[in-house]
Amino acid sequence: QVTLVESGGGLVQAGGFLRLSCAASGRTFSSYAVGWFRQAPGKEREFITYITWSGTSTYYVDSVKGRFTISRDNAKNTVYLQMNSLKPEDTAVYYCAARVSNTYSSIWSAYEYWGQGTQVTVSS
Repeated sequence: QVTLVESGGGLVQAGGFLRLSCAASGRTFSSYAVGWFRQAPGKEREFITYITWSGTSTYYVDSVKGRFTISRDNAKNTVYLQMNSLKPEDTAVYYCAARVSNTYSSIWSAYEYWGQGTQVTVSS
């Protein structure tokens, strides 16, 4: 069992940056792969990035590639999402999610644990 808590969201102008954190408590966090998802009003939850247990492998969807960076510090039980060059279309609630399997997945139902989400709003 693991509990996830996101933080770092807020209001930022287009072109700005934010760093989201996903802090975990419970079982050894290094045993979980982590994904970030986002959900904009009226839209389905969207996968954006993924990192393996050790952090050696990552994956990004095209819409955030080159702008967002996922990383993790297992000693601090935390995964980060650095978001640069933000656009109004990045506005959404951002969720981190963890799964026991180290195999890549972009499917939200493949993740066993979820945080409560943090709001990111990008103004034009």
